[in-house]
Amino acid sequence: MPKTVLKEVKNTPKAQQTAAALTGNSAVAMALKQADPDVVSAYPITPQTTIVEELAAYAARDHLKGKFVNVESEHSAMSSAIGAAAAGARSVTATSSQGLALMWEMLYIAAGLRLPIIMPMANRALSAPINIHGDHSDAMGARDTGWIQLFSEDAQEAYDNTLMSFRVAEHKDVKLPCIVNLDGFIISHAIARLDIMSDDDAGAFIGESSPTYGMLTDDHVETVGAFDGLGGFYFEFKRQQDEALQKAKEVLLDVSNEFAALTGRSYGLFEEYMLEDAETAIVVMSSAGGTTRVAVDKLRAEGKKVGMLKLRMFRPFPADEIAAAIGHCKAVAILDRSHGLAGTGGPMGDEVKAAMYHLDDRPECLNYVYGLGGRDVTVENIESVYSDLDSLDSATNSNTGFRYLNIRD
Repeated sequence: MPKTVLKEVKNTPKAQQTAAALTGNSAVAMALKQADPDVVSAYPITPQTTIVEELAAYAARDHLKGKFVNVESEHSAMSSAIGAAAAGARSVTATSSQGLALMWEMLYIAAGLRLPIIMPMANRALSAPINIHGDHSDAMGARDTGWIQLFSEDAQEAYDNTLMSFRVAEHKDVKLPCIVNLDGFIISHAIARLDIMSDDDAGAFIGESSPTYGMLTDDHVETVGAFDGLGGFYFEFKRQQDEALQKAKEVLLDVSNEFAALTGRSYGLFEEYMLEDAETAIVVMSSAGGTTRVAVDKLRAEGKKVGMLKLRMFRPFPADEIAAAIGHCKAVAILDRSHGLAGTGGPMGDEVKAAMYHLDDRPECLNYVYGLGGRDVTVENIESVYSDLDSLDSATNSNTGFRYLNIRD
């Protein structure tokens, strides 16, 4: 069975931690400050703005040692981050929605240059019409840019993912940028109780930046942004880039094991909740994981064998691991908070169904699009999905297409 989860944590957590009441954005800003970045490239966009605002406040109070750079656009924010990282600096920025869209060409460049830039993203719907609330349209649009993508259920996981993202992105076998996703407003602006590591312990866990190269060093010369035309090695380079991205799975598990021993908080590539004997299951990401967990508990109390797989790492996609975790179920629903317009389903739905295609006796699958533009998803909505799975007729299910959840007809 593929490696999917952490080793059991038996030791008492070693890090000094303090309970705090913070929004998700404040938790992320705290983690970024504790990472001691050399350069912060900042541009505001709702609902991410308070991340860079709080970093600006840290800089004003001399709690941020690195350079805080105000730029004129999100495209410039990523360009600045790329330049800093190429020079050997630990580089961070943050964005949402249209801001990510304005960065588009630079996302590919950051990944292609193998620069471990960290970018938290408060997920938000893409216009039009204008909507400032949370869905995963922005993150799913960036899924093939070559960035690692982690998703967070709550403020605690957003904080923890941000800390761990530096270790994964900067690992010698990876050296790739990372997006840390948190649902706009649902997580970014909601105040939650979480445990914060001391600056010393967080800094020691993250460690010093160790760039592969730096344009400012005298003892080594690098060419950045070279042309690779016909007869070059572009094809081979992209294969190497993909291999590095795939290695991020194993690195994330190793880093998460170390983090668990330090804090007592365990994370894998995904969370398996009541899955071992589940007959039906839901695959979901981010804040809806908490809602689904409540529905599972309620239905389990009624004697129904239901479970949940809450995905944490979307890129690289843990296809084999997911198939091993849910392949025994009779039926599975995949919940997408983004719309694969005129396609065969939502982005995650397509990935999960493809992951199970090789199974001889694979589960029947339903794919739901939900929560677009911040539309609420309730426990009752999740229960209705499990009800659909119970009544699923394999003769009428083609494992393609999708349904809408909680839409006004």
